[in-house]
Amino acid sequence: MTDEAGTDGAPVTAAPVSDAGPVEEPDTRPLDELLDDIYHGQERISQVDIYRRAVAAELPAALLTRVAALPQGEYAVDEAADLLGGSAI
Repeated sequence: MTDEAGTDGAPVTAAPVSDAGPVEEPDTRPLDELLDDIYHGQERISQVDIYRRAVAAELPAALLTRVAALPQGEYAVDEAADLLGGSAI
């Protein structure tokens, strides 16, 4: 389908509309359980330790990606939950 000419005179083709629907958010319950477990008795934990424990717990790839994207540093449980999209314990 051609709508109009582009700036170079070539026809502009409209992109097809996707009917893929809304993107589903991953279930964060495994993340909530992980945070509950690793913060038991701990006030702050580093991103590296959270990621290491997430890998060991075999969290789904979508959740591991979130943990890997955390900036380096230490986090309280509520900070980690907010940044990762989980629930504060």
